[in-house]
Amino acid sequence: MATLGRLKDMSLPFIVEAEELQKHLADKSLLLVDLCSAEKYREGHIAGAVHLDVALLMGGEKPAVGLLPTVEKLSTVFASIGLTPDKQVVCYDEGDGVSAGRLIWTLDVIGHTQASFLNGGKTAWLAEGFSLELQENIPLPATLRALTVDARYLATAQDILTHQFDADFLVWDARSHDEYTGAKMVSARGGHIPGAIHCEGKDVLDAGNGSRLRKDLADFLQSKGITPDKNIVMHCQTHRRSALAYVAAKSLGYPRIAAYAGSWSEWGNSENMPIHTGENP
Repeated sequence: MATLGRLKDMSLPFIVEAEELQKHLADKSLLLVDLCSAEKYREGHIAGAVHLDVALLMGGEKPAVGLLPTVEKLSTVFASIGLTPDKQVVCYDEGDGVSAGRLIWTLDVIGHTQASFLNGGKTAWLAEGFSLELQENIPLPATLRALTVDARYLATAQDILTHQFDADFLVWDARSHDEYTGAKMVSARGGHIPGAIHCEGKDVLDAGNGSRLRKDLADFLQSKGITPDKNIVMHCQTHRRSALAYVAAKSLGYPRIAAYAGSWSEWGNSENMPIHTGENP
C-alpha cells in the first residue's frame, strides 16, 4: 500500500501566518480545512475552506476514544474532503489548536506531510482584519486510496511501559494541572503516568497574541525539561490537547515525537497500569 506522497516543493511553511495564507487562497493546490464546529463553520469561515468534523479522525470506541479509526475509514474521510497527493493542506480551528493539531498529526501518520497549521486559527485571522464567507464549500471527492500508517508517530501503552526508564525517553502530559495530580478525575483512576512531565497543552499558546504559538516556545519547553534530544510521547485524555503539543514540538524541529492516542482514557481506565498522583512526576 502506498502512503499519500510528499510534494517536491513546499509552498507554505509548517506554521503559516494569516497574512501569508491570505495571499494563497486562490491557489488550486490549496486544500483549506476548517475544523471548527459545524455551527461555527456556518457562521463564517475562511474563503474556500471545507469543513471536517474532528470526531471523524478518532475511533470513538470507549474507553480509548482517541485511538485512530481504521485506515479504511481514514481513507474514506480524506477522500470525502478531496485530499490528493498534490494538495497543500492548511488547517485551522477556532484558535485553541487542538482540532487542527489532531489533523496535522493524522496527516503525518498517513504520510501526507505537505500540511500547514494556521497560527492562531480563526482567532488570528479575524484579528488581522480578514473577512469570512458564509457559503458552504462542497469538496470534490477524491479517489479512495489505500493508506498505510507510519508507526514512528504512534505509541502504545506497552511502548511507554517498555521505555519509561530509558534515559532519553519522556512522556509529555498535556492535560490540566488537576488532571495530572489526580485532583480531577475524568477516567476511573486519576493521576499521571509515572515519570511524565506536565505541561498543559494550552500553555504553548499566547492568548494575548491571537492564540498564536508563543514566541518564546523553545525556551519555554526547555524550562519544562521537554528538550529535542528526547524521544517524546505526548498524551492528554483523548489526544487532542496533546495534538497541539505535537504541533508545538514539530514547529521547533523536534526529531522524535509521537502520540499515545489511547491517552488517559485508556491508561486511567485500566486497573493494571502504574499511576502516580500529586505534583511530582
